[in-house]
Amino acid sequence: MTRLRAIAPLLVAAVLTAIAVVTVKSAGCDDPGRYELVGGGYQLVGGCIAPGDILVPEPAPVAPLPAADPAPAKG
Repeated sequence: MTRLRAIAPLLVAAVLTAIAVVTVKSAGCDDPGRYELVGGGYQLVGGCIAPGDILVPEPAPVAPLPAADPAPAKG
């Protein structure tokens, strides 16, 4: 029983590793793409991701800060 407890995590890790390798190999992307420096920034060239594949939502508008009150009057 003690030997099984020692080996079980290694077996689970090996199975998960095999599943990850099979998943990556069957992903179907022949060209992983590369980043090139364009106009001061980087741009992905090639690869399996098209410009419309990743949608980034517009940021929520930020509420304006309340106006700072002048110093309270002494008196």
